[in-house]
Amino acid sequence: RTLAALIACAAVGACGGDSPTALIIAPTRDPIVFVHGLGGSAADWNPVITRLKADGWTDREIVVSTYSSVVSNATIAADIRDRVDSVRAATGAGKVDLVTFSMGGVSSRYYIKNLGGEGKVDAWVSVAGPNHGTETANHCPATPCIEIRPGSTFLAALNAGDETPGSVRYATWWSPCDQTIIPNSSVVLSGAQNTETACLPHTGIFTETIYQQVRAFIAP
Repeated sequence: RTLAALIACAAVGACGGDSPTALIIAPTRDPIVFVHGLGGSAADWNPVITRLKADGWTDREIVVSTYSSVVSNATIAADIRDRVDSVRAATGAGKVDLVTFSMGGVSSRYYIKNLGGEGKVDAWVSVAGPNHGTETANHCPATPCIEIRPGSTFLAALNAGDETPGSVRYATWWSPCDQTIIPNSSVVLSGAQNTETACLPHTGIFTETIYQQVRAFIAP
């Protein structure tokens, strides 16, 4: 049947073999999968999601979850893979956008590089991400902290070769006043669109200005 016919019969539940639950209409833009930082939760993204919905994004185009803060970034990356696959199947989207904060940038990069994400991600955003490590992690004994220490084996492997592999569009935002990501230049990736923000604190970096820039990048 034509798409128009499927939509019409689904509205009255008379599609026969083409049941309404089987009807998937691809979104007009990439769904967004959010990845929070160390010690964070899905709720951290509520202000950003509220802005997106005001700008037209729908619930089916937004995926946000809480990840453990004691497991390896590789384990978190596997969870990201599963959520990306789930939203692609549910929406019919070919690719998603990944919007990440702090350590979420590292686990999502692991997903792209090592777990098949290259062909499933259109745009990747890292806001205040310790992409080359942060000295503040030296004071934390948890596994993910060890992985984001400067010079760690985990980061050495992640950053080896091309830091921005595949056809994914990469962008980072970093603040010269971030007291959590030290040095601040850790965020910057070779091959990415790297933007220095105003003098903003780590947890206050996602201002309206940054939101507008990120939105323009993921939905040009």
